[in-house]
Amino acid sequence: MAKKIISDEIREVIIKNVENFNKNELSQYQSFKAEIKGKFIYLKLNGEPRCRLEYNGDLHNLKFAVYKYSSSRYDPKEYFFPGIGYVDGTLKGALKASLEVYSS
Repeated sequence: MAKKIISDEIREVIIKNVENFNKNELSQYQSFKAEIKGKFIYLKLNGEPRCRLEYNGDLHNLKFAVYKYSSSRYDPKEYFFPGIGYVDGTLKGALKASLEVYSS
């Protein structure tokens, strides 16, 4: 069996932080979900992809990539979108940025 890149303990922290964000920051009609695959954390809002975070051993230094519907890909080099100011390497910053990405 292959070693998990993101440990069970870190997974629990991620899930708990997303649940807390949902409870404290969102309306009852909105909900983020984190899907963890390999070294990546995919954040979806109400089932829609918003961003991908790359974990490299530190939950305060996550690499952010916004989801672009125009190409159906995550783009770590896209720096011009609403919410970019929240991107600070943290999960909370990514969640806040993801709220703004496609808001109108």
